[in-house]
Amino acid sequence: MSSSVQTPARTHRTCPMKLLCRTLWCSVIFLGALQTLSVHCLRTPFTASTLAREADVDTGDAPLPDLYEASILELQNGLDAGQFTSVDLVKAYFARIEEVNLQGPALRAVLEINPSALEQAASLDAERTTTGKRGLLHGIPVLLKDNMATIASEGMNTTAGSYALLGSVVPDDAGVVKKLREAGAIILGKGNLSEFARFRGHLPSGWSGRGGQASSAYYPHADPCGSSSGPGIATSIGLTAVALGTETDGSITCPSGNNNLAGIKPTVGLTSRAGVIPLSEHQDTVGPMARSMTDAAIVLSLIAGTDPNDNFTFAQPSVVPDYSQALNPNALYKARIGVPRKVFLDNESNFTANGSMSDIGVAFENALDVIRALGATIVDPADLPSAEAILSSENETLVIDTDFKIQINAWLEGLVSNPSGVRSLADLIAFDDANPSLEEPMNYTSQSQFIDSEATTGYTDAYFQSLTYDYELGGAQGIDAALEMFDLDALVLPAQGISATPAAIAGYPVVTVPLGFFPSNVTIGSAGPETVYPAPGVPYGISFIGTAFSEFDLIGFAYAYEQRTKTRLGGKAFPAAIPKTQLRDVIGK
Repeated sequence: MSSSVQTPARTHRTCPMKLLCRTLWCSVIFLGALQTLSVHCLRTPFTASTLAREADVDTGDAPLPDLYEASILELQNGLDAGQFTSVDLVKAYFARIEEVNLQGPALRAVLEINPSALEQAASLDAERTTTGKRGLLHGIPVLLKDNMATIASEGMNTTAGSYALLGSVVPDDAGVVKKLREAGAIILGKGNLSEFARFRGHLPSGWSGRGGQASSAYYPHADPCGSSSGPGIATSIGLTAVALGTETDGSITCPSGNNNLAGIKPTVGLTSRAGVIPLSEHQDTVGPMARSMTDAAIVLSLIAGTDPNDNFTFAQPSVVPDYSQALNPNALYKARIGVPRKVFLDNESNFTANGSMSDIGVAFENALDVIRALGATIVDPADLPSAEAILSSENETLVIDTDFKIQINAWLEGLVSNPSGVRSLADLIAFDDANPSLEEPMNYTSQSQFIDSEATTGYTDAYFQSLTYDYELGGAQGIDAALEMFDLDALVLPAQGISATPAAIAGYPVVTVPLGFFPSNVTIGSAGPETVYPAPGVPYGISFIGTAFSEFDLIGFAYAYEQRTKTRLGGKAFPAAIPKTQLRDVIGK
């Protein structure tokens, strides 16, 4: 990341140009540039160059970083000082995975480790010694959600958690994986997920045929949320330095909340989806999941950008920001933050005094006081005009059902080879039914969403009407309307519930950080055949929501809140779920 990269000014509070919604397949949705204004900063925020300088500090005899919390900068400091190598890091993470993934608490966060990771680490160690590091991700292990393609010669599968894709050969790395490799990152392995991004049927979060039921490390068998469940669990307890997840509607924000993480769901088109097993091109996006907003901003800066294999990326601003420049602890000073209570927080929600998640509601009200104390004006309520229509709308279902069939068929047809013979959604449905021991064990048999998707008939008038209405509900009549009506910089809501949906259907960004933990006396609820939620000590998050390509502002707001509260440090995983292996156990061995 170069220090010469331009710093974007704070997004203008007036509604941006309406997005063109009636589109042909693969046409660019987000058109028009967003206006910008100056950023309110009381001190110079971190930049890529200052972060890099921090990572060049001689650590001398400093203690080795604790891998449960270790940041990218701490790891870079140790690598630069020669305290340990990237090979040591990979060995330590592999050992930590071995302790808790299938043994002990059996968190089932990781589907497979990369057999080439140690070789990659050794090569990057040599490069660091001879020519220097490429940047802040040089030699840093990254876990991928198992819907991001990696070349088969590396030794890993790309399956979306399904046996139907086991052994299949993809034509190329995913676009974001290419960017990680260019930055010098090590692909550590593939994380478990809700199978096909939780678009198979009525199945619990975190379950896949290949991986089984994943669970949060904060309470035995706790719901990890999904669909980026494995990356969330693994990052939360230091089975990896950072991870990449994907979101269609809530799949980064919710598991970030349930696993005590900082997560960024980018605007659709800011990061490439090329080579990512699709759900809907109009809502899918790839983003980082990390233990701090600093680490998430570092990763986003490196994976954002255009990709000729994903034409949605050509709608992004001509200069992608260095998001580390947003890391200003005073970013909320003079900001105007709105609270959209109707539907999301009112008497019909679960966050009220009588709701099943009322602890979240209390914590959220306290968070608003923190935001005020940081110098922001809270506008409450700042309701979305479309809130009730979003709640009752079925348009998102029609759009995703239609998109999935067309796009998964194209993905399957584009595979170099697939031993199962599955080449279409119809084949996929038949494979699952023919292999119940693998894909339809007791309590995990549903394929209702697959079946509904297979019944769609392509890009009909009803589809385009639903797509148009989705963008209107989420954008012009939703988030953008509230921002303009109340002269706001962003909205804020708990990460749980349906708070991600307006941004999902509009393709807008959401940035999530830890908000709190359920108390020890919370009533334990059932979330699935094997999972519980809520449960004592299980985390939940708070989300900052904005208009298209407003990530810079949102990261600043979330960072300011994170730095004031330090909520992540207020709770830890249950003892058996905390791996014991540290760098000292592998160095020189």
